[in-house]
Amino acid sequence: MAWSEGVEETRLLIAPDVNAIGNGLGQFLSLRHPKSGKATCYLFKNGTLQELNWFKQSYGSWFLGDYVCEDGRLYTATIVDPVFIMLPIFEEARMKKRDDPGKFRQLDEIMFVNSYPGYQHLIPIAENCMQVVCEIKEIGSSKFFRLDDSKVLAWLCYKVHQLKQILPTLDKNYAARDTKDTLTDAISILGEYLEDEPWLKLLCDHLKLNLLDATMKAPVIEFHPTAPDNSLGSSNQLQGKSGNERKTTRPGKQPKKAKVEKDSRNIKDMFSRASRK
Repeated sequence: MAWSEGVEETRLLIAPDVNAIGNGLGQFLSLRHPKSGKATCYLFKNGTLQELNWFKQSYGSWFLGDYVCEDGRLYTATIVDPVFIMLPIFEEARMKKRDDPGKFRQLDEIMFVNSYPGYQHLIPIAENCMQVVCEIKEIGSSKFFRLDDSKVLAWLCYKVHQLKQILPTLDKNYAARDTKDTLTDAISILGEYLEDEPWLKLLCDHLKLNLLDATMKAPVIEFHPTAPDNSLGSSNQLQGKSGNERKTTRPGKQPKKAKVEKDSRNIKDMFSRASRK
């Protein structure tokens, strides 16, 4: 199957059944990663945003029917809370300066991001995200939004609480950790999706934790985010699980033990469950 029109390359992607609800159509979007700001590929289908990651052993390929797929990478799509992805956009849109809380702006202004037309596809779900972390003003039939630090902090604290509940259920090693270590682990996982300034620092200050300790203890996750190549200037549609965008991936350290692989998958699955709540 082609990943996109004119690109006859096959990849193996594991994702929730796109035919279970809606029309089974999805789109691959090039968006900015909320931590690094680099272009990253996400899957958007039926109002749900998923991040794409890949995992590969040193050697491997896939047998798909009577076809051999030379690329042995396993691509996975896991649900991510879109607020994480939009938070940097909301932050930039308010144009905050020192003590000035910034400006209220309309939805279409906020979601227009130069060189990233993929954000336009998120407009149908953007208002729900804004209600979580933004102040809202209504003038006539128009709505205006501005990011609110106190709402962001409350939302982050809720995410920490979710992760603290889920982490001990992963295995006995997590269950044996004390409360402070579990809290630090939770913040470390959130730190994969947050800039240190202002959000991670704001969260650590509120919870009275050292930012350096929280970031240094981040768990090793051997899945790597996908980076779109030059052909992914705009989103393309795929049908079911058969289509995808061609993408290049950055090299990463390969896991040496089966336990590391298992823990990596568990953490990704756990964060996906936390995002859905």
